[in-house]
Amino acid sequence: MTKINTFIFDIDGTLIDTFDMYMPAMVETLRKHGYPVKDEQATMKHLFGITGDDALRLFGVQAAERAAIQKEWFALAYQREDRVKPFPKIPEALTELAAVSGNRLGVATSKLRSEYDHFAETYPFAQLFNTVITSADTVKHKPDPEPILAAVEKLGARPEESVYVGDTVNDLRAAKAAGVKFAGALYGSANPDAIKDADYPLTSPLDLLKI
Repeated sequence: MTKINTFIFDIDGTLIDTFDMYMPAMVETLRKHGYPVKDEQATMKHLFGITGDDALRLFGVQAAERAAIQKEWFALAYQREDRVKPFPKIPEALTELAAVSGNRLGVATSKLRSEYDHFAETYPFAQLFNTVITSADTVKHKPDPEPILAAVEKLGARPEESVYVGDTVNDLRAAKAAGVKFAGALYGSANPDAIKDADYPLTSPLDLLKI
């Protein structure tokens, strides 16, 4: 069995808890612009963890409106940044993984580059990542495998020795399509049943140390 030595991470719902920052703000912004949100919780869970543009597109927002609505949504969300925190034991787990000789750590996220830069400035553990792929770095986004494969290539790794750590069904689908193992962040997932088929179900970030 090939040893896993390459760990690629999603951010929202995996490293930091941003659900309460982003998703209620999305619902409020949609309603302000005349888009009714009937099942609020189901809608927020369904659209969490993908690019803002993809979330609005899937909801049915017209292309001509999406950029302006996303800008307003994100501006409102960042007023609630005090709601964001790292999941317990994330810094410790990343530090231990990075300390193992031969291990490589990276990120493949749907965040904008500016959002990632803000994340990296806020959380010192971001310096442990050797490679970062944001939504600006690929044409296609999760559930397409392109972001994960880009991270694998940039890290100089092979898919069979890599694992993607994420919290949504789109993360799982992207990992499977990329030919890498999937570690499901059950501790942070808004819909853990959707990732129950993970190769490695994680009830704590420290479970990564057992892979």
